Amino acid sequence: MDIIIIGAVAAGTSAAAKARRNSEDAQITVYEKDRFISYSGCGMPYYLGGEVVRAEALTPRDPEFFRSKYNVDIKIGHEALSISPKTKTVSVKNLQTGELFDKSYDKLVIATGARAVVPPIPGKELAHVFTLRNIGDMLRIKAYLDGNKPKTAAIIGTGFIGLEVCESLLRLGMQVTLLEKLPQVTPGLDADMAGYVEEHLVKNGVKVQTGAAVAKITERSVVLADGSEIDAELTLLATGVKPNAELAAAAGIQLGASGAILVNERMETNLPDISACGDCTEQFHVVTGKQVYRPLGSTANKTGRIAGDCITGGRLAYRGTLGTGIFRVLGLAVAQTGLSEREARAAGYDVVVCHNIKPDKPEYYGGKEMVIKAVADRSDGRILGAQIVGYDGVDKRIDVLVTAISFGAKAEDLFYLDLAYAPPFSTTKDPVMYTGMILENAIHGSRPLMSAEELIERQRTGEGVTVVDARIAPQYETAHVDGAVSIPHADLRDAVDTLDRESVVVTYCNKGTTGNAAQNILINKGFKRVYNLSGGMKQYSIVRKKRPQ
Repeated sequence: MDIIIIGAVAAGTSAAAKARRNSEDAQITVYEKDRFISYSGCGMPYYLGGEVVRAEALTPRDPEFFRSKYNVDIKIGHEALSISPKTKTVSVKNLQTGELFDKSYDKLVIATGARAVVPPIPGKELAHVFTLRNIGDMLRIKAYLDGNKPKTAAIIGTGFIGLEVCESLLRLGMQVTLLEKLPQVTPGLDADMAGYVEEHLVKNGVKVQTGAAVAKITERSVVLADGSEIDAELTLLATGVKPNAELAAAAGIQLGASGAILVNERMETNLPDISACGDCTEQFHVVTGKQVYRPLGSTANKTGRIAGDCITGGRLAYRGTLGTGIFRVLGLAVAQTGLSEREARAAGYDVVVCHNIKPDKPEYYGGKEMVIKAVADRSDGRILGAQIVGYDGVDKRIDVLVTAISFGAKAEDLFYLDLAYAPPFSTTKDPVMYTGMILENAIHGSRPLMSAEELIERQRTGEGVTVVDARIAPQYETAHVDGAVSIPHADLRDAVDTLDRESVVVTYCNKGTTGNAAQNILINKGFKRVYNLSGGMKQYSIVRKKRPQ
């Protein structure tokens, strides 16, 4: 059997390796137009900042490695120009010699990946303007940094790559401005969680401008639509990626709504004997079952392995994506999985949302604050998604939630997980367990939550809401929710008769725990509509900054 694979980064090489493990007899040839293969693209930002010292560490494998270990022939500098499904051939150009030739296949795997989106901004072609998608991009940026010693940088876009490069440039002593056309940074997060990221960036000296439309790029600046000018001796376009699916489309292969290649759970396209995998393909979502485009390195490796298995008679099948991601920026870890609140509401779910703010381990052991936002389906309690901002242990908690969502767990199930505990690692009841408790109470225990956004909107429209600050008086005097009355938790039982039992009452404290205790008192005293402010004053302050009344 002749197997041809187009593309030799994560998905293509994973497909080749798995196909060889299944079959010693297959002839496996991989064509890659670049000179770098099987590299660690996610490590590129850290090389720019000096945390990864050697570029070679990100490119540990070359064609000779695959030839000697797997008997796979990887031809670099070879571009696939067209595919003929009728004759089962691929037309290839040797970019070094200019030679054109056709190669026949029994099975074909398309792993052409994705490329950086380059907005049509005047000045994008200037020598100090870069994207960061492959090793060549990385080396060009590094050469520019070393040769020109720029002091200022503008990063257009605030996704994973933009923020990781921001951290690296700050390590080099540069002044960095982040420009985001949306009203928030980190577009994948809900706005209320993105607020924590923006606050952290600003505290660490990063200039952040949201709602910023770029008009043009000049030799030493970025000019915004409002006429303001940002000093920038280096500009990075970090405005997302799009699938390299033109080759497939020209061959009659069906694309999905995102423009990526449509495949089934076995990575098969609509054409016989042609599969596809990696960042050039659409996936289906674990929660909704609908098609989505989530280009991630982990997904590329996984789908590549499945494609290699299936073309050699295996039985692997893709089980869907949750779009799980995590990144670090200036010591802060940010993670997400599943549906955001915004996505869940758009998909038609009746959602329950909580903001759980707890230390990642005991404070006496140096624990730091962790914020977990979780989204569940009110109708059946199923967990739909989660977002976490914190320092230590964020990866552990998001992976627990990924596992729970993948197996259809309900919010109440989180409390019963037998999670590892010792003071260096966690609190006695882990933050994941607390998250389940909060959601379960809101769904089944008549302890509803109200988000800061909803409270602000109710107040803006004049809906009658009594807001009770259950903290001690000095905390109330320092800062409090607009219109709140100060009734400390210790005094609340004696003060219940001063409140209207028929009114909508919202209780709160700093982060939610004492607010819940105050809520319990009022419910047990006969109040019918009592809500605890999700995330307390901490969450309200984050949201209020972006939603002035």
